[in-house]
Amino acid sequence: MLATEHNSRIHLAFTISVFVLGFIFHVSGLEFSLLFIVVSTVWIAELFNTCIEKVIDFLTLQKHPEIKRIKDMAAGAVMLASVCAFVVGAIIFIPKILNYVTVSI
Repeated sequence: MLATEHNSRIHLAFTISVFVLGFIFHVSGLEFSLLFIVVSTVWIAELFNTCIEKVIDFLTLQKHPEIKRIKDMAAGAVMLASVCAFVVGAIIFIPKILNYVTVSI
């Protein structure tokens, strides 16, 4: 998937960034678990989305409004998982970043 899907490389960059930030800001075990769950959810959604798109493309190259709708819903699942992961990351990291900035000033 990393070799053929551009979005998976974006997800990989964010995944690495999240865990590097977690190490830098010493997230707790609970915070790490939550980050792991939401990051995993994004990857799972992306895998299912890619599978759905590939299966549909394998079955037909025909343009059909229902096919577009199915692909859009699968992509929407990835978007929803990504937004949820972003919110969880923001809840965990914003206070740590603000605390770091306040202490540094």
